[in-house]
Amino acid sequence: MVSIPPAVPPAQLPKDNGTRRFATLRTTLALVLREMSTRYGRTPGGYIWGILEPLAAIIFLSLGFSLVMRAPSLGTSFILFYATGYLPFALYQDLSISVSRALNFSKPLLNYPAVTWLDAIMARFFLNSLTSILISTLLLTGILMVIGSQSVLDLPAVILAMSLAMILGLGVGVLNCVLMGLYPMWQMLWGIVTRPLFLASGIIFIYEDMPPMVQQILWYNPLIHVIGLMRTGFFSTYTAPYISVTYVLAISLTMLALGLLLLGRYHRVILNR
Repeated sequence: MVSIPPAVPPAQLPKDNGTRRFATLRTTLALVLREMSTRYGRTPGGYIWGILEPLAAIIFLSLGFSLVMRAPSLGTSFILFYATGYLPFALYQDLSISVSRALNFSKPLLNYPAVTWLDAIMARFFLNSLTSILISTLLLTGILMVIGSQSVLDLPAVILAMSLAMILGLGVGVLNCVLMGLYPMWQMLWGIVTRPLFLASGIIFIYEDMPPMVQQILWYNPLIHVIGLMRTGFFSTYTAPYISVTYVLAISLTMLALGLLLLGRYHRVILNR
């Protein structure tokens, strides 16, 4: 006699996958809102400090170098020259640092099955990217209005430069997230190694100002390409033939792929430390 299995009550039937289709998006959005309230909601002034900090850095650079130089390497405005160098660098640096600390920041939430390590990383990436782009847009627009610049912007070059800074920051941040999680000493070593990066990325000079031997070394710094590309968008007479978008993408995507592979393998080890 063949036994017939009991019917499954409707409450026990599998739920439609459509209800979980946007689970990752909702989780990422929740993490973004949480970080917004944590990072800016508890600070007097909130996002105003996010604008004042880079603005102050650009003004100090402009005032300092205007005292010893008659004109910047490009154009006639010190503040525009240094803004076009500092802002993409700040975007890269902010992303790389925030993404590298994503697991530690969201560690309590990662105990819930609905929250994954990838959600934590993408939440930090999206929030810091959007924040930095908004701040950069406001500052650059304000600078152009104040100095009365009549230059024609190459908007595709500007967008590409900022996009490359974002991808590079994500790649470095994801890889450092693994290395700092497995080897805490790496955070200190990375800070020491990259300390000269501000000077070696073309923020206060252009690539062509350097001697040929120095140029050969600096070319391998992807930020030189990013900042050079950014400046081609604001200074129409600047061509920067040394720029290689392919090189920046290759470095960024290689680090990103390696970091994601290692995080998938060792994220539990990092979280259990």
